[in-house]
Amino acid sequence: MQEQQEMRAVYSATMMAMAEKDERIVALQADLMGAHGMRAFAEKFPERSFNVGVAEANMVGVAAGLAAAGKIPFVHSFATFATRRCFDQIAISVCYAKLNVRIIGSDPGVGAELNGSTHMALEDAGIMRTLPGITIFEPVDSVQLKAALPVLAYHEGPVYIRLFRKTAVSVFQQGYQFTYGKADVLKEGRDVTVIAAGVCVAEALTAAQKLAISGIEVRILNMHTIKPIDAEAIIQAAVETGAIVTAENHSIVGGLGSAVAEVLAEERPTPLVRVGVRDRFGEVGKQDYLMRTFGITAADIEAAALKAIARKP
Repeated sequence: MQEQQEMRAVYSATMMAMAEKDERIVALQADLMGAHGMRAFAEKFPERSFNVGVAEANMVGVAAGLAAAGKIPFVHSFATFATRRCFDQIAISVCYAKLNVRIIGSDPGVGAELNGSTHMALEDAGIMRTLPGITIFEPVDSVQLKAALPVLAYHEGPVYIRLFRKTAVSVFQQGYQFTYGKADVLKEGRDVTVIAAGVCVAEALTAAQKLAISGIEVRILNMHTIKPIDAEAIIQAAVETGAIVTAENHSIVGGLGSAVAEVLAEERPTPLVRVGVRDRFGEVGKQDYLMRTFGITAADIEAAALKAIARKP
């Protein structure tokens, strides 16, 4: 079921609730305050909201300075600009300095829709995953986002959040408890495990329902924290189900699929099929069209699961 409230509205409301309790929380924008739903935050906390203009790298440098001074800065831009454009500043000013900056990259992958390829981050998690000490988090719906933000705000070290701005498919119920770095087991199964993130989680659940008609039991893991990856859950799934599929709204190069493959290669070699964008740039289109074009739908996950099962020894 599609959620009624946009993710950015939940994000903004959660940010304001946290800011009311902690004056250290500040927000920085690169001329996209409306896009991220942060106008209300700026109106309520004008002394803690900074619009640096279209100068994303400078925004990261300012945030690093604020963090060094004891603030908890959240910086916002489209995921392409929050990562590719700012990478050196994030690497040196934030990660090397071990500062507590929270970077919000909105509209990853198919979320960019009609903004097209130039705004379509299909490599952002892969880029950020190379940086020592950083956390990469991707919420599946607004319930998870609301539960995770207060935890991530006070996590020691830099954090990157891949955030859909608009409505998501509801996966979690109110009362969900977020655990940093631990995958959510959404469904148990013994034949194959699908490890998914973001918009692909709902697709994985749909695929599992279809496979169940044929008697195939699918375990579903929501790998919300891409770094540090929950290696324990991956290894357990490999041992107990013997076949793994990854599904992500990201290139198969460097992202969730690569992270899972690294764990399996070193700890438990297991048949693996990666569902994701296949080494290409994005294009203009609505989300449903883009998911079909990139091959990240429930049907693609279903086919990948059957392929992984067939590779079992």
